[in-house]
Amino acid sequence: MTDPTVADDALSAGAARRRMLAIVGPTAAGKTAAALALADLFPVSLISLDSALVYRGLDIGTAKPSAEEQRRHPHQLIDIRDPTEIYTVADFVADADAAARSALAAGRIPVLVGGSMLYLRAFRDGLAPLPPADPDIRAALSAELSERGSDALHAELAAVDPQAASGIHPNNPQRLLRALEVWRQSGRPLSSYWAMQGDTGVQQRLGMDLDVIAWTPEPRARLHSRIETRLATMLDAGFVAEVESLRRRSDLHPDLPSLRTVGYRQIWDWLDRPTDHRQLRESILAATRQLARRQLTWIRHLGGVEAAEPEQAFRLATTALARATEALC
Repeated sequence: MTDPTVADDALSAGAARRRMLAIVGPTAAGKTAAALALADLFPVSLISLDSALVYRGLDIGTAKPSAEEQRRHPHQLIDIRDPTEIYTVADFVADADAAARSALAAGRIPVLVGGSMLYLRAFRDGLAPLPPADPDIRAALSAELSERGSDALHAELAAVDPQAASGIHPNNPQRLLRALEVWRQSGRPLSSYWAMQGDTGVQQRLGMDLDVIAWTPEPRARLHSRIETRLATMLDAGFVAEVESLRRRSDLHPDLPSLRTVGYRQIWDWLDRPTDHRQLRESILAATRQLARRQLTWIRHLGGVEAAEPEQAFRLATTALARATEALC
C-alpha cells in the first residue's frame, strides 16, 4: 500500500499552486446548471457536495442531474449508496479526497457542487476531534426522543448550543441526538469543537487553494419563486410515484437519513394520510424554504465564502477556473 504521506508530498510538490473550486448555495439556486455550463468551458471534474444525491433511487426529489447530463459531464459521489445505508461526514471526506486525487491525476480541476455545507466545512477545515460515541447516552437520548419529541430536544439543544441548533432541523434526529450526546458527554457544545478544526482539510493535504463561491439569489422572493417552479416540475415528473415505489420496499422506513430528505419525508407522511395535493405542496414548500434558510445561515457563518447573485457568481467562478486552468499547465 502507498504511504499516504508520500502521496501527499508528491501531489503537493507537483501542484503547489493548483486551485480547486466549490460551487455552493441554497437549494434551487441554480448550482447544477451553472456547474454543467462551466464544465463545457473548463477541464473540470464535478464532485457532488450533496448528502441526498449519494442515494440510488432518490432521483426526482433531489433534482439529481439527468442521465444525459451525467453522460455529458460525469459527477462523482452520485448513486453510491443504497437508501438503507448511513453516509457520514467522514465517509464524504474520504470519498471526496479520493475523487479529487483522481481528478488531479487526470489533469483536471476538482469542482465541488452542492448545498451540504457541513460536508464543505469538513472537506475544507478537517474533521473536528469529537468525543467517541457513547452508547448509553445515545440510548437515553433515543428514549427521550420517543417520549418528549424532537421539538423538545431541539429546544434543549438551542438553549446550550444555539449555533449548532441553527443548522440542525428538528426532524433530523441523527444530527440532533449527536449534538446533544456531545454536550452531555463532554459538557461542551458541539460548536466549540468546530473551532478546533485546523489546516487539515483535503485541499491542504493536496497542496491546493480552494475558492468557495456561493449562488445566493436576491431578493429572497426570487429564490422562493425558483423553489416553487422546481417543485411543480418535480411533481409533474412523478415525485409522488417515486416515493410510492420506495415505500414498497420492506427494508425502508421514514426514519432513515435518506428518507428524511426534504420532500421525501413530507410525501411519505402524506401517503399515510392523503389529503388534497395543495396541502402536500405547501408542506414541501415550507420545508424547502426552511432548508434554504439554514443553508444561507451556514454560508454567512462559514467564512471564506464569496457570495453573489447567480449571474455575478458565475462570472466569479469563470475567473477562478481560468486561474485554475493556468495552474494546470
